[in-house]
Amino acid sequence: MFVGLIALWWQAMRRDPGEISQEQVRRLQNRWILAGGLALPLGSIALILALGIPAGRNMLPLPPAGGDAMVIEVKAYQWGWRVTYPDQDIELTDELHIPTDTPVDIHLTTADVIHSFWVPRLAGKLDTIPGRTNVLRLEASRPGEYRGQCAEFCGIGHAHMSFTVTAHPPEEYEKWREKAQADD
Repeated sequence: MFVGLIALWWQAMRRDPGEISQEQVRRLQNRWILAGGLALPLGSIALILALGIPAGRNMLPLPPAGGDAMVIEVKAYQWGWRVTYPDQDIELTDELHIPTDTPVDIHLTTADVIHSFWVPRLAGKLDTIPGRTNVLRLEASRPGEYRGQCAEFCGIGHAHMSFTVTAHPPEEYEKWREKAQADD
């Protein structure tokens, strides 16, 4: 868009219309209004939507094509995160473990004030609101450790309200899950 705008500006600055009538001036002005006032903004919006809608859809907690998504419950409190795997009897603090290439729905609640769950490399951020459960979809395409942070100022300890998301290949995740259940 920037390059297109610069090209139009360059053309307008260096062209010499010569002798033209008032009717031709009006037609030329109308072309600039249609091109710069309608075509350029509509084309830009269409491009943004064409790229943004698929990216946003991947973050929605929609049923995956292959079946149900894994569910992890995360409860925020001042100043930490309590992570519960409901069907697996696992409870953690300030850390999540997920399998790669698997959709995971994070059910977010809070014990006190509004917090914001944010893992920049995996998904957008979503607020935790008292009395409400919000759902955020995470899916890691490669193994690794991803840093997360509360992105909503929630008091004096806000800056230290971070967590990690560790993405394991599916077979390593199963080993981790079995070990975590045995430790509890």
